[in-house]
Amino acid sequence: MARYTGPDCRLCRREGMKLYLKGERCFTDHCPFDRRSYAPGDHGRQRGKLSQYGTQLRAKQVMKRIYGIVERQFERYFEKALRMSGDTRENLVRLVESRVDNIVYRMGFAINRKQARQLVTHGHFLVNGMKIDVPSYRLKPGDIVEVGEKSRSMNVIKQAIETSKDRTKVPWIEVDADSYKGTFVRFPNLEEVTDLPVDVQAIVEFYSR
Repeated sequence: MARYTGPDCRLCRREGMKLYLKGERCFTDHCPFDRRSYAPGDHGRQRGKLSQYGTQLRAKQVMKRIYGIVERQFERYFEKALRMSGDTRENLVRLVESRVDNIVYRMGFAINRKQARQLVTHGHFLVNGMKIDVPSYRLKPGDIVEVGEKSRSMNVIKQAIETSKDRTKVPWIEVDADSYKGTFVRFPNLEEVTDLPVDVQAIVEFYSR
């Protein structure tokens, strides 16, 4: 399945909630969702009550869209989470949270995950001193992520660092913005990922039908 390339705000309207896909803009008066919070399309205002299946489907879609992951890739993450020992819900969250594009965003080197994915693809980041250009590359605890030497003068990265100063920091990541680097300290626990507005259990039930 191809990656969605349409307006990000349309996805927020479809899910009936802000997914914060555009970063700081989502917190301003310019956010289109605040003006049109109903679903897109001719019948968007006639949203009915969801069935159990519909609720599970929407939970899966929300999580997939927040992290910018295509359908087949998200299915593979679930299959891997299912095979791992422990809580499948927590395993799934840990798999997507440890992606390098997500960590770049969490560290404040990009204003949103889409921008982080683009910056990683263009080779602006190093992991343990090695250039990484695969956004889905998964980090291990102790891995160090840093902005490449030649990329530190980029306005887009400087602006991201400045605007992310007020962003809530997460305990599984340590960042030294002045040196353009950070450390992925550990995998997060499920309850620590407080900005994920979905019931992950519903996603497990969706794939377990």
